[in-house]
Amino acid sequence: MSRVIFLLITLITLGACQSTPLKPDIEKKPNPLFATIHTDEAVREFRAAWVATVANINWPQERGLPVDEQKRQAIKILDQLQKNNFNVVIFQVRPQADALYQSTTEPWSYYLSGEQGKAPDPFYDPLQFWIEQAHKRGLKLHAWFNPYRVHHPVGGVVSEQSMSKQMPDDVVQLKNGMHWFIPTNQSVINYSIATLMDLVKHYDIDGLHYDDYFYPYPSYNEGEDFPDHSQYLAYQKQGGKLSKGDWRRDAVNQFTQTLYEEVKKLKPHVQVGISPFGIYRPKQPASIRGLDQYEKLYADAKLWLNKGWLDYFTPQLYWSINQYSQSYPVLLAWWQSQNSKQRHLWPGINALVANDETGVDEVVNQIMINRGMLSESPGAVFWNVKSLEYFDFAQVLAKGVFQHQALLPKSSWLPSRDVEVPEVSVKQYAQTTKISWQHTPADHVFKTLIYLKYGDDWQYKIYPLQVRTLTVKNAQNEHPLTGIRIIAVSRDEVLSEPAEILLK
Repeated sequence: MSRVIFLLITLITLGACQSTPLKPDIEKKPNPLFATIHTDEAVREFRAAWVATVANINWPQERGLPVDEQKRQAIKILDQLQKNNFNVVIFQVRPQADALYQSTTEPWSYYLSGEQGKAPDPFYDPLQFWIEQAHKRGLKLHAWFNPYRVHHPVGGVVSEQSMSKQMPDDVVQLKNGMHWFIPTNQSVINYSIATLMDLVKHYDIDGLHYDDYFYPYPSYNEGEDFPDHSQYLAYQKQGGKLSKGDWRRDAVNQFTQTLYEEVKKLKPHVQVGISPFGIYRPKQPASIRGLDQYEKLYADAKLWLNKGWLDYFTPQLYWSINQYSQSYPVLLAWWQSQNSKQRHLWPGINALVANDETGVDEVVNQIMINRGMLSESPGAVFWNVKSLEYFDFAQVLAKGVFQHQALLPKSSWLPSRDVEVPEVSVKQYAQTTKISWQHTPADHVFKTLIYLKYGDDWQYKIYPLQVRTLTVKNAQNEHPLTGIRIIAVSRDEVLSEPAEILLK
């Protein structure tokens, strides 16, 4: 079966024919998609990319760069995301039990200066800078952390400030040079949650995100079992009855549930996302083969999804559409079948393959499959942001599948706050119209959604909160400007009633 036929069958079978694809609009003509648009019909889609700091993968590109260069590189990444109509950046803030922010419990990250514990000089707080610059561009920022990795093989020397030295009874060393927290130690669970809650408390983040490093991959310890035998014996002597595997999974489950509950108590609007390995267990579904994360990483990801201990679920589906034993749509459909709480399912996709025509085609097709299968709440997370440096791929995004800006899907299970109708003034001139607006109160407003009606067609654009004025042409392609709608968008992605202006 050819790739194209397979894709068409997949989309039709999954009901993709019911969603409206966004076709390239290279000539910038009014798109017929907006001919009968209403105020609640702006595209909603989660569009995110990971920015990895471990091993200086994405940022900063080298250790020890001057602060101004670090900031320049950050702004370049955020500008790329904004230009390509992304709406979320997932920024790695805790790569190895050290911090790219002013933590009260952990040292400054080695990947900033090349010396763990050394603050930026002149001082600035990288996470605070990323938050401010992301919000300035209308992007939300999710802080990405690794819960159990303490030291990476390329993470420099193990300093006296390292948690390996500060908490020696809670850390083991693996054969590949990594150091790892012992997840079953209650002290580790308590410490990790306290550290993360301190982050949530002190920073205006929009989400908290963690990935697949629960117990380490078997290769990290050369295939040998995780070195926690003495802890398991102590557990048994205290009357513990669980098998070693269940004991390990139970500890990770405790961390996952407790963290979610604590975040929601403190800041309900902060989204919690989990990005596990993409396969739950081999033969689930029947055609799937690969690593058994339930038995090897001790991650019961299906349970977390079934229990709703998260707001969005991002399985790392880094395989191609027609890869039989790890097929992208087959795995996505299986995870969706497990989504009993109807949380957001926004898969991670390997966008780095989009460095040639075949790879671009693969990623675009995966995005379109998402829209067909997840039509109520579409979205994806790109591994990683470097893919936007591929010129042809960025062009396809900006002029094709991401040609229109998108609001985020709403999270109906979370409390939300209404926002007031904006106060609007309009001044018409011979060739242009100046629109000004204010949000009163501005509290909890995150963006502004602007609709313009030329002739019979509506168009929209989303602006960051800081933008309060706009000058537009009085005619476009010989169609006069006949209507304006200004809508406040809350931090919860709830829309206000429109302020509506009809023009003659």
